[in-house]
Amino acid sequence: MLSRRFGQVVALLALLLVEVPAIVLSIATLLLSLALGMVFLFPPQVMMVRRLAELNRRLMRQWVGAGIEPPYLPEPPPPVPQADGMYRSDRTLYKTPRIPAWNNRWKWLVGDPATWRDEAWLVLDPVVKAALVPLFVLVPERGLRVYALWSELLLGATAASRLASQVSHLRRTRNLAADSQAAEMRRIERDLHDGTQARLVAIGMTLGAVEQLVDDDPSAAKTLLAKAREASAETLTELRRVIRGIHPPVLAERGLADAVRALAMDSPMQVTVDVDLPHRPEPPVEAAVYFAVSELLSNAARHGDARSATVDISSNGPDLRVTVTDDGLGGADPAKGSGLSGIERRLAAFDGVLALNSPPGGPTTVTMELPRALPEHWAGNLPKMPRWKAAAVILLWATAWCPTFPQGLVAGIFKIFDVDEKTWFLALHLPEVWQWPVILGMITLGTFMHAMAIWLPSTHNRERWFERVQPSKMSC
Repeated sequence: MLSRRFGQVVALLALLLVEVPAIVLSIATLLLSLALGMVFLFPPQVMMVRRLAELNRRLMRQWVGAGIEPPYLPEPPPPVPQADGMYRSDRTLYKTPRIPAWNNRWKWLVGDPATWRDEAWLVLDPVVKAALVPLFVLVPERGLRVYALWSELLLGATAASRLASQVSHLRRTRNLAADSQAAEMRRIERDLHDGTQARLVAIGMTLGAVEQLVDDDPSAAKTLLAKAREASAETLTELRRVIRGIHPPVLAERGLADAVRALAMDSPMQVTVDVDLPHRPEPPVEAAVYFAVSELLSNAARHGDARSATVDISSNGPDLRVTVTDDGLGGADPAKGSGLSGIERRLAAFDGVLALNSPPGGPTTVTMELPRALPEHWAGNLPKMPRWKAAAVILLWATAWCPTFPQGLVAGIFKIFDVDEKTWFLALHLPEVWQWPVILGMITLGTFMHAMAIWLPSTHNRERWFERVQPSKMSC
């Protein structure tokens, strides 16, 4: 163990052979870029320093277990052409996206505080390593931990970078959800146009022919009416099929488990369904999982020539996990347009991920996981409030009434109405000049104790606490 730590220390110090030339090159490149206007040298220099910083994070993660998150702001998206095909950068229009992309990348690198933190880390790192050499020699493990703290100080993520990453993730999720919704609307419009609308037009033409034949040839009119009735029944069936494609009634009425079992009964394969969910997920989550399973079963039967499949839906605390396995030919690939990319877009709206294992020859296993998609009140793994915090809340509720009411409000009422009875009110036994300050202080103390008794549970689990204190729809 000790020899391994010494080896890690030697490797860390050996990186100075790379860092020192990188410092010289970085200083020269920054001078040429910012002082002489050779700005095209700046992005390569920044990426070089970022690679060194990422190497340092990876080593600290492997050696010490320090999870140092990258602090960089999200990279700007590629330029999007306007309606006229031109690309805008500030107030200038360009025919190609090269210059707008360059400008966006320049602003991203220069405006990211992590860029300059990396530069500061690269310059100061040799000094820090030299200062920690005695600790590296005497206590190498402690020295590595101290160095990991230094690395996290300059190379770790900040609140601003985390917020920017979350905003970028939410923007991508919103775009994926919008694209999925638009694709769904186009599918519904196509189904209505190609199926239902054509049948309704045919029914209208048949009824028009009936109007012309009803007086001259009643038997032919009756024949056409029978055909119109059959066409109306087919149209109704088509409409029900479209409605099931939007949101199946069985899903809304009986939940995800029965809806997936209904899919299994309608499938040409022999499908086994195993559902272990104590309660129903939210309706949007149910719809996403239902259509994902429907697409996977359809792909297995149509493209994979599968004869049997297994659907397993279970919970992992607040996470929802779905596994679909079939004995088909395998070789499924999202890039081949097999519907898997559409499933990924649908799951992305809930931060869900899809893992695919489909070797040639089968079997195919698709695992979908939606984090925190299940209600927290039955997730079963919520951390309990610490004992000291629970004891503090009980003590606050048990004693906050005393300074608030008897020693505060009631004493104030006695003081206002000049009641001679002082009983056990502390403020009324004090000199006149101190009575009102003590009364107001008691009221303030009691209010603060009540606020702390409410605030401590809310900080323990904020979302669950808000759910409890908010009025329900039934009580409104």
